[in-house]
Amino acid sequence: MAILRGGVRIGGFDVRLGLPRDRSLDDVENDPRFKQKAGGNPETTIGRVQSYINEAEGFARKARFYVEFFLPRVEDGPSKPAPTLNGAARQGQGEDGVTINDINLSTAAQEQLTTFSSQQDVNAIHTANGRRVRAFCNAIEMPERTIETKEIRHHGPAYKLAFDYKSADITATFYCDKFLRERSYFETWQAAVFSTKSNNYNFYDNYVSDINIFQLGQFASRNERDDITYAVKLFECFPKTIGPVAYSYDNNAVQTFQVTFTFRYWVNYFLERSGNIELGSPNFRSVDVKSGFGAFGGILNKLPPELRRAGVDVLQGLKRRIPIGGITGGRVFPPFGNFPPLNL
Repeated sequence: MAILRGGVRIGGFDVRLGLPRDRSLDDVENDPRFKQKAGGNPETTIGRVQSYINEAEGFARKARFYVEFFLPRVEDGPSKPAPTLNGAARQGQGEDGVTINDINLSTAAQEQLTTFSSQQDVNAIHTANGRRVRAFCNAIEMPERTIETKEIRHHGPAYKLAFDYKSADITATFYCDKFLRERSYFETWQAAVFSTKSNNYNFYDNYVSDINIFQLGQFASRNERDDITYAVKLFECFPKTIGPVAYSYDNNAVQTFQVTFTFRYWVNYFLERSGNIELGSPNFRSVDVKSGFGAFGGILNKLPPELRRAGVDVLQGLKRRIPIGGITGGRVFPPFGNFPPLNL
């Protein structure tokens, strides 16, 4: 029945008006609104933004990152020209054909070789505290890159020609345990650079190492929560500055300190590789990525990304289960041989 009803008789006819009740829930199962697709029109501006977000499986998060530090590889003993008392490298050959390294060094020169961090000390520190330092990295920044230009004017507006590029140092922040083992980790690294006993400086290759910085995310087709979605590698790094550890009775927060790293250059893992690669692929660490070929490669490369990843997982498992594949780790897959990985 109607919510409100009224009427009047005109010329023998009843004219009635009323406000009926809501009938939208009379047939819920067949309601056409349930057949509408979510998201609206994909060709609108909002629809395109939503499709880009869905395609990328969300935005990158500032707290989803991971850093890998590696202490340098130190060469013990005078395998390279040994530093003299004033820090200069002694090298060359004497008149009798005997090299400097073959000469018995003085006691003072021998002591200088042992004032830097030894490989044994470096390995022990990295084994004991390497994972702790990575886990306790509270904040870090990916490096920037600036192209240096010079203005050349011939006629009219000047041309800005690129002639060099450089990157500024990066700074990382670390939590400290009560033993400050994280700070000792980088102090050991700096001890491979210079000696506080002899005030000499080590060879360049003996104190530089690489750093990896990863952006983490989640792929819809994988169960892992933290997959690598972007990565950069910094070459020939060392801790330029180990910041102070500040104390105060006014603040009882977790203790932190900062380390500033200098480096020679950096590369994007995805862009610096040969062949083709799809940005966002979690399998970025292989040496080469080329377009797949053959029966399996041609079929899988035509599938959507999600089905393609699942198909590759099945194929790789099959390669490892075959007797020859079990022996070679899947590197040989008869009768097709060893073909390059698929374009994921």
